[in-house]
Amino acid sequence: MKLAARVEQVTPSLTLAISAKAKAMKAEGIDVLNFSVGEPDFDTPKHIVAAAKEALDEGKTRYGPAAGEQKLRQLIAKSLSQQTSLSYQAENIIVTNGGKQSLYNLMMATIEAGDEVIIPAPYWVSYPEMVKLAEGNPVIVPTYGDTGYKITPELLRQSITSKTKLFILNSPSNPTGMVYSPDEIRALAKVIVEAGIYVVADEIYCKIIYDDAKHLSIAAAHPESYKYTFISSGFAKAYAMTGWRLGYLAGDTQVIKSLTRIQGHSTSNVCTFAQYGAIAALENSQECVEEMRLAFAKRREVMYEMLSNISGISCIKPDGAFYMYVNIGKLGITSVDFCNALLEDKQIAGVPGIAFGNDDHIRLSYATDLGTIETGMKRLEEFVRSHL
Repeated sequence: MKLAARVEQVTPSLTLAISAKAKAMKAEGIDVLNFSVGEPDFDTPKHIVAAAKEALDEGKTRYGPAAGEQKLRQLIAKSLSQQTSLSYQAENIIVTNGGKQSLYNLMMATIEAGDEVIIPAPYWVSYPEMVKLAEGNPVIVPTYGDTGYKITPELLRQSITSKTKLFILNSPSNPTGMVYSPDEIRALAKVIVEAGIYVVADEIYCKIIYDDAKHLSIAAAHPESYKYTFISSGFAKAYAMTGWRLGYLAGDTQVIKSLTRIQGHSTSNVCTFAQYGAIAALENSQECVEEMRLAFAKRREVMYEMLSNISGISCIKPDGAFYMYVNIGKLGITSVDFCNALLEDKQIAGVPGIAFGNDDHIRLSYATDLGTIETGMKRLEEFVRSHL
């Protein structure tokens, strides 16, 4: 069968490929230390699991509204209203199969052939591919360590053309872990409003930040930015619910209705009883989120300190999420070759930076236990030393 041309334009996910290879090696009994996984290593909190089990026992297993259970939409709207001091209602929310589907639905609803979408690099691997599937053109804007891998207002302004439809802003960032400061967000919001373009704020890691970093949604950063902003988020990272596939998008009610039509003809509603787990996540104490955040913070300190003592590589201490974005440029080796050799020689799985649009870096996740981090960084030091 001849496949559609759009499929040929899409690059397979390197993050999933590396993770699959590491798991296969582990299944063979090889002692692989996996730093490629972008998910918490914690179990989902028990009260969330219990709520889903209760929903199952109560027979909440039938079709539900395509946009999500009304109570969950109301709770998400309430949570966002508290975070942003803006007024979100249930009608502004669609519950999706993970944050990924919220972004995909938005692209399909808003992007037409030839529309441009501005994507700062490093970027999450799926952003450009979603734009391509929607027949848009990803406009990649490189950023570097001297600006904390953040797009500046000047760079954003220079990248806007008459074809620009959307700007993707990810803070805290995957893969860099950097968080835009409130002042930086306000400056970007000013450009967005002046240009009259839309922004999708991927805020999936907004509850995992450290030290003095502060999260400000671009929706709340300017008196008019709310009407130009879509917020994509979910429950996967903060509540250790990656397999539950629970995300959402918040924005203009008419656009949300359009997304609901698309979802109604693709996946329909998110798993009904899983949504009751999400309801429990929002209704109850957030202590579980804080406990996991504190554990990530400790791991961040250990990994960063050990990485900082390895000659030949470097990284900037992240403000959020659970990733280190490590500069390997001095070694004169591509990120794919580096990661393949690292996996074969030292049984360490990392993700090549080329997957994020930057070939002289790799991404390491510290969403794993301290023992694994300490052993892994020792192996990494041995590997780097042998390549200097």
